[in-house]
Amino acid sequence: MSLTALPLELSSEISEAKKNGTPIVALESTIITHGMPYPQNLEVARQVENDIREKGAAPATMAVLNGTLHAGLNDTQLEELAQARDVAKVSRADIAVIMAQGRTGATTVAATMIAAHLAGIAVFATGGIGGVHKGAEDSFDISADLTELGHTPVTVVAAGAKAILDVPKTLEVLETNGVPVIAYGQDSFPAFWSAGSDLIAPLRMDSAAEIAAAHKMRGAMGLPGGQLVANPIPATDEIAAATLAPVIAQATQEASDQGISGKDVTPFLLQRIFELTDGRSLTANIALVRNNARLAADIATALVA
Repeated sequence: MSLTALPLELSSEISEAKKNGTPIVALESTIITHGMPYPQNLEVARQVENDIREKGAAPATMAVLNGTLHAGLNDTQLEELAQARDVAKVSRADIAVIMAQGRTGATTVAATMIAAHLAGIAVFATGGIGGVHKGAEDSFDISADLTELGHTPVTVVAAGAKAILDVPKTLEVLETNGVPVIAYGQDSFPAFWSAGSDLIAPLRMDSAAEIAAAHKMRGAMGLPGGQLVANPIPATDEIAAATLAPVIAQATQEASDQGISGKDVTPFLLQRIFELTDGRSLTANIALVRNNARLAADIATALVA
């Protein structure tokens, strides 16, 4: 199938942005379908998109709707997706199958990177990337996000890896895959809901212009893969790592005791942590996604400057 025959549809906003040279930021859609209940999911999705627009960029929420890959959703499509049931959670392994079957799917980090690259979009904002799960030496549970970062030339802005993961091993796999891991404005690698950690990030950059220059240089050198920009959650919104550690440990043990595995692990852990923190984890999650969207818009703007 040629690229022109690919069922890829750009929203009118994204088509206009590409025609005018307006910076564009890709967004995933699993946060809408699998991250929180309706109508909060729709409210947050609109909020994040508007954060990007206020920075002078265009938001391109990615999703597969009835077999067509969409780069950018209009408000009606966004609302329909927010209320949809039994939406597939798609990654590299199954996105083509879902499209071929004419189904609807929400994009993970890996699938959003693929969609962004197909649509000619270089920057993507998310909450946190997937990574190496605790106990992966036995389960081999390692997110496809890490492989995708090594393959697809998209700069991903996240608040680090999700705190439920084995973050040191995640960093090791990223290094093996040749992925630049850049902490924004600090030396430590952010810990998702917490701004800092005891892990030193391999690289540090202090401006969107530096990050954009590094993205361009990788392209000029013909290096495969993207960049991970680890953007710390604002201090006013963070939850202290010491507070979270026992909560994460409890949720992880419960998942193990209940035999939860594979794709079911992350949603189970996030839900239990939400319950055990009386909702504070979700409030922090929303704050960090919005923060990442704003930085991504600045990077996208620097790329087209």
